[in-house]
Amino acid sequence: MRYGIDVAILGDLGEPAHLVTLAREAEAAGWDAVLVWDHLAFAWGMPSADPWVTLAAAAQATSHLRLGTAVTAVARHRPERLAQTVATLDRLSGGRAILGAGLGGVRQEFTAFGSTRPGGVVLDEALDVMASLWSGEEVHHRGAHYAVDGVRLAPLPLQRPRVPVWVGGTAPGALKRAARWDGWIVAGDDREGRMTLSPDSLAAQVSELRRHRANAGDLDVAVIGVSEPGSSVRAYADAGATWWLEHLHSYRGSMERLVRRVKAGPPV
Repeated sequence: MRYGIDVAILGDLGEPAHLVTLAREAEAAGWDAVLVWDHLAFAWGMPSADPWVTLAAAAQATSHLRLGTAVTAVARHRPERLAQTVATLDRLSGGRAILGAGLGGVRQEFTAFGSTRPGGVVLDEALDVMASLWSGEEVHHRGAHYAVDGVRLAPLPLQRPRVPVWVGGTAPGALKRAARWDGWIVAGDDREGRMTLSPDSLAAQVSELRRHRANAGDLDVAVIGVSEPGSSVRAYADAGATWWLEHLHSYRGSMERLVRRVKAGPPV
């Protein structure tokens, strides 16, 4: 299993420089990735940083950490713009980008700007358009929601055939979608810092994922959770997790406390 931090860049952590500090400390302490929340939280009264700008800054402050979102509400973006943004981050970071993709769990981030939260068919088509653009081929697409008229993306992501796509969510449709792509992200804790996802529950969901994918061995499973320094999360690895993402948010304490947790290193 590999280990990362998942930072809620909202509230006090919406100050972009904090993410750069956490990323530097994470790399020094032996973590493998930094993922960030992607929300328009200011729409519901909470300061929030732009994930792609903060990740670009983290890319320049680190050399080997994987960098991505957990997760992006893809339908809040035009797929061609998001494909370009992610490709740019991948090149800037030397091929370290991950796109966490989902429907978006906060409806107000759509309704406050005059739109509605779309269904899974929109997300599926958007991801297909993005993957086609990342291929480097000329894209001709006419779908129910998007059209591309003979466009070739450049420059391309460094990772081939594409930047890894990790799908978030626990609904049956989300699990089927994750099985089509490169990974699955599942939230395992609550706001008070208690684990709500047991290893047995994770194992059952991983079994469901494998039902939809012939070769499940190459599918990443990332569990977002909380641990104390020196504690073990081996039971989650035994249940099928390939990544542990330590959840860092303001409810866990001050920036100083979060930095101490990162400096203490990954769980065992």
